Order: sequence, then structure tokens, then C-alpha cells
Amino acid sequence: MGASQQHLFLVFGGEVVDPTREDFKNPRNLDIRGIFDSYEEALKAWRAASFQNVDDAYMRYRIVPLG
Repeated sequence: MGASQQHLFLVFGGEVVDPTREDFKNPRNLDIRGIFDSYEEALKAWRAASFQNVDDAYMRYRIVPLG
């Protein structure tokens, strides 16, 4: 029997150059919220970060699957 693959998810964000694009203004200064072992946990972190910045059109957060 083969081992199941672990799925990890990175949650990060920061200020974008243009609110209609995904280009971060300062990639060296991203807000890393963490790496999570389930999409559900990553989504909770994404929601918390996004809602903290809901009034700032230039702040964007993403969930990225790793591996």
C-alpha cells in the first residue's frame, strides 16, 4: 500500500500595485500567515486576514497549495 501524500497550503498577502491585478508592491515584505495542513484551516486564516483589511482595496491575500 502506498503512502498518502500530505497536502499543505500557504496563506500570504500584502499590498498590491494595482487593485485589479495580483502584482505585490513589495514582495520582500509580505504578510505570511502560515502553512496549513488542510484547505479548511488555510481558508480560516485567509478569511481572518482578508476581513482585517476589507476596507483596503490594495491589500490582497492568497491561498497557494504547496507540493
